[in-house]
Amino acid sequence: MASIPERQTSRAAGWSRRTAAFSLVLLLTVFVGHRFGLVETPAFLWVLGIVALLAAMALLFAGFAFSRLWNFGDRGGRDLTVGALLALLVLAPYGVAAYWATIYPPLRDISTDFEEPPALDVSDRTKNMNVLSLSTPGEQRLQTDSYPLVSARSYDLPFETVVNAVETVLDRRDWDLTEPYPDLSGQSEVTITALARGFVIGLPADVAIRVTDDGDTIIVDMRSASRYGRYDLGDNAARITEFLAELDQEVAGQVGAAPAE
Repeated sequence: MASIPERQTSRAAGWSRRTAAFSLVLLLTVFVGHRFGLVETPAFLWVLGIVALLAAMALLFAGFAFSRLWNFGDRGGRDLTVGALLALLVLAPYGVAAYWATIYPPLRDISTDFEEPPALDVSDRTKNMNVLSLSTPGEQRLQTDSYPLVSARSYDLPFETVVNAVETVLDRRDWDLTEPYPDLSGQSEVTITALARGFVIGLPADVAIRVTDDGDTIIVDMRSASRYGRYDLGDNAARITEFLAELDQEVAGQVGAAPAE
């Protein structure tokens, strides 16, 4: 009587489950640490790369385990299923980011003024951060076509009224001022700088808001530039348009008037 060979337990299936679980725990840990300022952004980005690599390895282990299960009847179907599902869960945000990279323009520095963009605070910038420079004509056309709502504001109001409205809107946002609010005595132009963080993963961006009295109207320009990453995935443009829209409402609420332009 022929003996039936004992089914083996796939080691690859176990490694798939363990690797995927570790990548998920590592992703959640570094995400929380970065949001609360416990992990610096460069280290955070390196760990994100490691997490993606671990999740991809978990999928490879799951694929190898599945081939063993299909061809030789190895045990481990539950482990490889859990491993594959966890790996796909970890890789899902990367897939979303890759999709966003295809629909958003490759920009990382957005300003309402191309010729003389508001000056950002560079006192704590390092060589590992994106280099700040004037946008090229191609980048200017790309921003204009992609983000038509990113435009300066012009108000027929006193200079102090507009600056106070800007400060009021800033106070409602979770941004870190790099310097105290400026003294308005005898000033016709002030620039307020801050450090903002993205909503999803909290990547930092430098922000500058410039209020200028040109003699006829008060002009408000704004700039937002990502410190890290080749693309901002629309983050800077959204930050500017949302702030200026809220500023319009604040000005209208204070004086009962809409912006002149």
